[in-house]
Amino acid sequence: MTAFYPPDTKPSQKSRSTGRGGDRAVAFLTSSAGIAIIVTVVLVGVFLLWQAIPSVMADQVSFLFSREWDVSDTDDLRFGILDLLYTTVLSSVFAMALAVPVAIGIALYITQYAPLKLAKPVAYVVDLLAAVPSIIFGLWGIIVLAPVIQPVATFLNSTLGWFPLFGDGIKSPGTVFTAGVVLAIMILPIITAISREVVDQTPLLNKEAALALGATKWEAIKMVVLPFGKPGIISASMLGLGRALGETIAVMIILSKPAPNADFNPSLFAGGETFASKIANNAAEFDSPEKTGAYIAAGLVLFILTFVVNAIARWVINRRKEYSE
Repeated sequence: MTAFYPPDTKPSQKSRSTGRGGDRAVAFLTSSAGIAIIVTVVLVGVFLLWQAIPSVMADQVSFLFSREWDVSDTDDLRFGILDLLYTTVLSSVFAMALAVPVAIGIALYITQYAPLKLAKPVAYVVDLLAAVPSIIFGLWGIIVLAPVIQPVATFLNSTLGWFPLFGDGIKSPGTVFTAGVVLAIMILPIITAISREVVDQTPLLNKEAALALGATKWEAIKMVVLPFGKPGIISASMLGLGRALGETIAVMIILSKPAPNADFNPSLFAGGETFASKIANNAAEFDSPEKTGAYIAAGLVLFILTFVVNAIARWVINRRKEYSE
């Protein structure tokens, strides 16, 4: 049976080939972009590894388990990352514990509760936080925020001081506690924006079905909206964690550097250095390949840590096939 097309609608061979050629071009460009990203990440990892291995091999202490850091003598390099790893993870996890619940609450309020005239301005204000430079967050955190939250730190220390995480620290406001609060504010717009977009895509029919069965609005959110948006919220949280792990300037401004050979203090109210702040604070020491390699080795650990965090997030998301396909 011969198909009939109106005179102006019958597809020509030329238009078909043009469309298919466009598809092939887009497929080639997107594939090339994906491959370029993978190659770039691999090359960065190879570069870090190549620069770090000589210094790690010359290290006179355990690189992973030592707390000592002294690279002043290139013939006797002594550097370990245990303190850096602990401070980096502690400040980032603490920031996540503060930011994720607030971000989810904001996302739910904007998409489920707020009227349209109010939802858009609130979303814009939260998104604008991402445009504030890190140095502004750092200066605001140590000058303005630290004195305000000091009573909270004192209360936690006095009531939960028996637990090492809230034990005695330093008198300076430049603590992991302050840095974690500032990091939470910095990663809040990232987590909120992605969570908001994912939650807003919940099928309307699913929500209406839950309400029709007698569920309250909160019950519908708990049974329909949050399960649907769970993979996206996890992805947003891991993206925020990656930002917190690698933040440099704000953390460098806030955190008080520990005294040389000071005893290890696991408290949130102690000072310290993260991987990023350690490298930034000591950029002046990059005057020899041996010293530079020690700091690049620390950067390599941060690179691997961030990669592992994102890999775990991808694994969690892929468990929800209906979301990932």
